[in-house]
Amino acid sequence: MFDALRDWFFGLGAQYGVDPLVFGAIYVGAIPLFFASLAWLGRNVKAKKSPVVPILAAGACFVSAYVYLLIAGENVPAWVYGFVALLVAFGAWSTVRSVRKTIAEAKAEMPA
Repeated sequence: MFDALRDWFFGLGAQYGVDPLVFGAIYVGAIPLFFASLAWLGRNVKAKKSPVVPILAAGACFVSAYVYLLIAGENVPAWVYGFVALLVAFGAWSTVRSVRKTIAEAKAEMPA
């Protein structure tokens, strides 16, 4: 069963011209950078600095693997673009929630 799943996974990479290991490395590598961006956002809010750059960094971390897929991929079917759009939309919604929570927590910790 594992072998069949592995063969299917790597077959997708060959079929669409995307290295699954690179996609996975970008995806997993962006996770700590995403959380670092949220921490940066919290520090900026506490210091009353602009939150724009940390928010953009968090968004870039979230979409980085999918951007790789869309740029490097060949013959990617239309449903994949739709699926990526749904993932990005969900990620944007989730990131907005995380950003709002981080800002609220940072403001709550600020001295009155």
